[in-house]
Amino acid sequence: MKNIMRGNEMGYLGLLGLLGLLGAVGGGAGFFGFFGFFGFLSLLRGRGGDERLDRKLNCASRNAFLFTVVASACFAACMAVLQATQVYESAFLVLFAGSALTFGASFAYYNERGD
Repeated sequence: MKNIMRGNEMGYLGLLGLLGLLGAVGGGAGFFGFFGFFGFLSLLRGRGGDERLDRKLNCASRNAFLFTVVASACFAACMAVLQATQVYESAFLVLFAGSALTFGASFAYYNERGD
C-alpha cells in the first residue's frame, strides 16, 4: 500500500535549480533557466494524489510524446533529404511549442470530457 504522506519523487528535480547559481558565478546567462526547477520542490510536501488528475496528465503526456516522436522523425527525414541544416533551430522551436500546445489542448479536452 502506498504511503499517502510520502512526497513525490519528482520533487528532487528541484535540486537542479542550484545549477542556476553557476550563471551568477560564471557569468553564463544560460544557467539562469535552471532556477525554474525550484518549482519541483513543492512536490516534496507529501500530499495525497488525485487519480483522475494523474490519468488525465498521463493521457495528455502521451499525446505530446507521440507528437514529438512523429514530428522529430519527419523533421529529421526532411533535413536529411533536403540537406537543409539551417532549419535546425526552427525545427526545435516547432517541436517544443507543438508539444506544449498538444499537451495543453489534450489536457483541456480530457478535463472537459469528464472521465
